[in-house]
Amino acid sequence: MKQYFNLFDFTQKVNYKTEILAGLTVAMTMIPESLSFAILAGFPPLVGLYAAFIMGLVTAIFGGRPGMVSGGAGATVIVLIALMNSNPGGLEYVFAAVALAGILQILVGVFKLGKFIRLVPQPVMFGFVNGLAIIIFMSQLEQFKTIVNGESVWLTGSPLYIMLGLVLLTVGIVLFFPKITKAVPASLVAIIVVFGLVLGLGIDTKTVADIASVGGGFPPFHIPEIALTFDTLKLIFPYSLIMASVGLTEGLLTLNLVDEMTGTKGSGNRECIAQGSANVLNGFFYGMGGCPMIAQTLVNLSAGSRARLSGIIAALTILVIILFGAPIIEQLPMAALVGVMVMVAIGTFEWISIRIINKMPKHDIFVGILVAVITILLHNLALAVLIGVIISALVFAWESAKRIRAKKYVDDNGVKHYEIYGPLFFASTTAFAEKFDVFNDPNEVVIDFKESKIADMSAIDALNKITERYAKEGKKVHLRHLSTDCRQLLKNADDVIDINIIEDPTYKVAVD
Repeated sequence: MKQYFNLFDFTQKVNYKTEILAGLTVAMTMIPESLSFAILAGFPPLVGLYAAFIMGLVTAIFGGRPGMVSGGAGATVIVLIALMNSNPGGLEYVFAAVALAGILQILVGVFKLGKFIRLVPQPVMFGFVNGLAIIIFMSQLEQFKTIVNGESVWLTGSPLYIMLGLVLLTVGIVLFFPKITKAVPASLVAIIVVFGLVLGLGIDTKTVADIASVGGGFPPFHIPEIALTFDTLKLIFPYSLIMASVGLTEGLLTLNLVDEMTGTKGSGNRECIAQGSANVLNGFFYGMGGCPMIAQTLVNLSAGSRARLSGIIAALTILVIILFGAPIIEQLPMAALVGVMVMVAIGTFEWISIRIINKMPKHDIFVGILVAVITILLHNLALAVLIGVIISALVFAWESAKRIRAKKYVDDNGVKHYEIYGPLFFASTTAFAEKFDVFNDPNEVVIDFKESKIADMSAIDALNKITERYAKEGKKVHLRHLSTDCRQLLKNADDVIDINIIEDPTYKVAVD
C-alpha cells in the first residue's frame, strides 16, 4: 500500500517509493554533469558537487514549486569562466560573485519582479538555448587535449582514438538504451558501462583523477579572500548581474515548463528567493552556484515525482557520495563525461527552431540568430537576451505603429469626425498627425478614441500639438471615448501641456 505524507507543501501528497527512486535517479544524472561543468570552467570538481548539493537541497525545500531540480548548471557557470581566468586567485572572486548574484536574485523575488520573464520572446529563447548548446558542445573539445611541456596540445595516435571511441560509445548508449527501458537513466548506464570497460580491460585514458581530486567532507564555511573595495565590486558586479539574470531566466522558464506539464501553478517570486538564498550559501560554502536544470527536472518528472522529497533525496545522495564515494568517482573516464555532455548539448538545442525557420517572420529569424551568435562569441547570455528583447520590442513598436488609422466623415451638423483605430504611442505619433486636415476641416472636430488608446507621453504631446494647430485656426476639438487610464494620463500631464476639459457625458477636451 502506498504511503503518503505532506512534506513542506501541506496540500501535496508524497509517494515515498516514487520520490526516493526519482531522487536517486536524479542524483546519478547530476553528478557527471556537475563534474563536467566544474572541470569545463577550470574549477576543482568538488566545487561542482558542492554546488549540486547546496542548490538541490535549498531549492527543493524552499523553491517555487515541487518537482523542479536545481544544481551547478552550465548556463550560470559559463558566465564565470572569464572571471576565473582573468584574475589571480580567480576562484575567490568567483565565490564572491556567486554570493552577490544570490543577493540580487533575492531582491528580485522580494520586490516581485519575477513576472518580467514573460517579456522574453520565443525567438530570443531559441537563440539563447541554441547558443548555450553550441558552447557546451565546443567546450568538450578541450578534453581532447593534453599538457605537454606546459602547453596544451591535441591528442594524437592511440590516446585520441581511445578517447574518441569511448565518447562515441557513451553517445550510442545514451541514444539507444531508452529503447530498451526508461526505468534507469541512459546517461547513468552509459557511464557505468564505459567505466566498467575501462577498468576491466585496463584501458589507459584520462580520468577525473587526472583533473583533480573530488574527495572531501561537508561543504566548509569559507569567506571569499578578496579586498573589500569599490574596485572589487566594479570587477565582480557585472558577472554577478549576468549570472543572476541567466539563472532567473533559466529558472522561471523551467518553472513555466513544469507548470504546463503538470497542470499546476508555481510561484516565480518564491523561486527567485530560494535560488538566491542557495547561491549566497554557495558563495560562502565553496560552491560554484547554479540554477534549475531543465534536463534533470524532466528526468525527475518522468520518474513520477510530483513533490519536494525527490529533490531532497537527490541532494543528500550527492553529499553521501562526496563524503564516502570519492575513490570511485575519481576513476570515472573523462570520455564518459564528455559523451554525456555532448548529449546534453544535443538535447539542449531547440531543433524545432530549424524545422520551422521557413515559417517564422524574417525579423524573428534575425533575432534568434543574433542572440545565438552573441551567446557563442561573448559567452554573455544575459547581454544576448537583453539585446534580443530590445530588438524584438523595437520591431513590435514599428509594426504596431503602422496599424494606426483614422475613419473620417462629416455628420449632419457639419462636425468632422475622426475615429482612430490602433494604439497611439511614441512610434505612431507621426502617422497620427498626418491623418488630420487642419486647414480644410470645419470649425468643430471630434476625435474619437473608442478603438484606440493613448499609451505614453509622446501620445499626449502629439495630441496637444493637434489641438494647438486647430486652436490657431480658431477651431474647436472634442476628444471622446477615452478610457480611464487615458484620462488619468491627461490629468497627470496638466503641468506639461495645456488641455482643458469641457462638457461631454464621457470626456472631452477643447482648446479655446
